Amino acid sequence: MTDSKERKSNKSLLEELGVDITPAKKVTHTPKEERIIAGFEEIQRFVEEHGRQPQHGEGKDIFERLYATRLDRIRSLDECKDLVAGLDHQGLLTAENAIAEPGNEYKSDAELLAELGVEAPKENDVTFLKHVKPRAEVRAASDVIGQRKPCEDFEKFKPMFDSIQADIKAGRRKTIPFAKDGTIEEGNLFIVSGQKAYIAEVGEAFTGTDGRNEYRLRVIFDNGVESNQLMHSLQKRLWEDEAGRRITDTSMGPLFDSISDEEDTSSGTIYVLRSKSDHPIISERRNLIHKIGVTGGSVKTRIANAKLDPTFLMADVEVVATYELYNISRTKLENILHRFFEPAKLDIQIKDRFGKPVIPREWFLVPLFIVDEVVEKIKDGSIGEYRYDAKGAKLVSA
Repeated sequence: MTDSKERKSNKSLLEELGVDITPAKKVTHTPKEERIIAGFEEIQRFVEEHGRQPQHGEGKDIFERLYATRLDRIRSLDECKDLVAGLDHQGLLTAENAIAEPGNEYKSDAELLAELGVEAPKENDVTFLKHVKPRAEVRAASDVIGQRKPCEDFEKFKPMFDSIQADIKAGRRKTIPFAKDGTIEEGNLFIVSGQKAYIAEVGEAFTGTDGRNEYRLRVIFDNGVESNQLMHSLQKRLWEDEAGRRITDTSMGPLFDSISDEEDTSSGTIYVLRSKSDHPIISERRNLIHKIGVTGGSVKTRIANAKLDPTFLMADVEVVATYELYNISRTKLENILHRFFEPAKLDIQIKDRFGKPVIPREWFLVPLFIVDEVVEKIKDGSIGEYRYDAKGAKLVSA
């Protein structure tokens, strides 16, 4: 395999193999529909754990009785039944599997809770679970178990999995621990529960039961099945799985392994920002003045309130470059970048929103192409052999 072939991205590899990577039209659900799906998945989780469907009865656990009532309602409402029919691999929606308690008169979760002396929820919804928060906190994982089913177009992905395995064996790719704050994006590869997993699609954002933005994924596994699990659920599973790993892309290179402490390895993003400030010093040399930093989270979130933060010169910024890195110590990497560009540090003083003078850090008079060169040398481990000549705007031998 040629060097250029080794450095192809996963999407490029799929294209080369003749796979149509044009994403299919994504199915979007309303928040209510997402809650109905999540509620049905909780019932399925119960069935998987107990080997039977939830049942009514005073001797049963309150949560089992809630699940039983919810299942009755889903079966009785065509809009709910049609919504989850494609997920029902356990046959829970068929009439012959219905088990009703003789004399059971409860029509909803709310009525059952009221009988048990539990405050009913304000929203009358078959999947509104705020009233069971204590149990939900203990069983948070049940909300994330997506339904697995055979991947009908797996033949498109199998050659990619075979190539990835060859890359790992040859050392062109690495498998590294998944950071607790690690990101998941379309095209990423992981090892979870001993299986390789490819993130084929990331759905539209919706509000999860915990109030955070949530995303439904399409995850293809190397054993020929796929899952529609939630993003936060996959993050949790990868973090808790001792054998859970992120599979790096072949273009990532060695990525600074030599400076990372074993307990301090993680993933992160080097970001390069350009200020939109109308400060004379900035406006005169805008294309040469850049803020260089490292974050383990979203760059978009990091800069959300830039115009209120003296760190960002009390002005909005634009992202001009980002570089994803793995198996690094973010703190050490950021320190190395700032030391490397110290000769070009911008000397400027501004006032914060209270009129107090502030000297912002992490801003440098460095052309963007130089940042590109430095990142490449970080990747191949040769950065220690160079220094930055600020006057000549170039890298020179140390």
